[in-house]
Amino acid sequence: MEASRFVGTEPLPAGSRVDPQKLQRYLREHLPDCQGEMTVERFRGGQSNPTMVLAFDGKRKLVLRKKPDGKLLPSAHAVDREYRVICALHGSGVPVARARLLCDDADIVGAMFYIMDYVEGRSLWDPSLPGMTAAERAAIYGEMNRVIAGLHGIDCARVGLEDFGKPNDYVARQVARWTKQYRASETEIIEAMDRLIAWLPDNIPAQHRTSLIHGDFRIDNMIFHPTQAKVLAVVDWELSTLGDPMADFAYHMLTWHFPQRPYRGLADVDLAALGIPHEPAYRAAYLAASGQESVSNRDWCAYLAFCLFRVAAIRQGIMKRVVEGTAASAHAREAGALARPVAELGWRYAQMAMRQQG
Repeated sequence: MEASRFVGTEPLPAGSRVDPQKLQRYLREHLPDCQGEMTVERFRGGQSNPTMVLAFDGKRKLVLRKKPDGKLLPSAHAVDREYRVICALHGSGVPVARARLLCDDADIVGAMFYIMDYVEGRSLWDPSLPGMTAAERAAIYGEMNRVIAGLHGIDCARVGLEDFGKPNDYVARQVARWTKQYRASETEIIEAMDRLIAWLPDNIPAQHRTSLIHGDFRIDNMIFHPTQAKVLAVVDWELSTLGDPMADFAYHMLTWHFPQRPYRGLADVDLAALGIPHEPAYRAAYLAASGQESVSNRDWCAYLAFCLFRVAAIRQGIMKRVVEGTAASAHAREAGALARPVAELGWRYAQMAMRQQG
């Protein structure tokens, strides 16, 4: 196989529907500065929308995100929504890559896609941040907390996103949506998912605020400054909508509840020694920055149960694509197999919530 030209990328796989010549002809017609020889490589990792870096004569670089090939679940892989939200947030204070164009002509690369600027910086995959000092880790986590609080404080009407989703009953609608998605991608019976599907509709925390939410706010969905604790761009906005910011924040905090293996979590590491804040301190900082009231232990466990249910449903969707032969990543089977243990962890938090009621 040809060697990769960029860090974190690999050559396009054999049989890819992306025709570099056809794509370059299209870009030359619609974007300036797309002259010269173009190379295309795919980013490694990630299981959803295939993402590629385009380089022109080794100088200008752009990023292409497309829908996967093959039959897709309803409302999944909404790259047009991603494009809209990063267009709206450009210049808002929430760091995003600058969007350049959206193309709904599936003939160009096999599916709808959009183009955005390439942001040069660090991608941090391991939340324990190996190789950093305790002070550096604390600064990174403080920056993530600042960015998510800022996102949840965006005036949606001011940036033109007041109609980006229904403002109320976010978790209830998500439970219904992901139940439908899960059933459509079910490849085996997972008892914990069936229990969560039955329990969640009657145990949803009350929504006290509506905000723009990211839907997948994790450390590996951010590009950091090469040397500073500064987020240059939040990426992967596929699940963004209007909704309950506390649910979005609970999802962000799942990292604290997953073990290092196979999830790259923090549940079994010495946070104090690493300089990473414990969950209560991190949550308190977010609540203070976003001006929200605290949540009860019962509601917090219910939020975590919901978020884990949603992750399990997403993992099941990956497994369905593996079975159908349309998965975008070579590691998709491993990722899809985590649907069951994630659902089982979610059911444990549902049980904790039930005990808090008594």
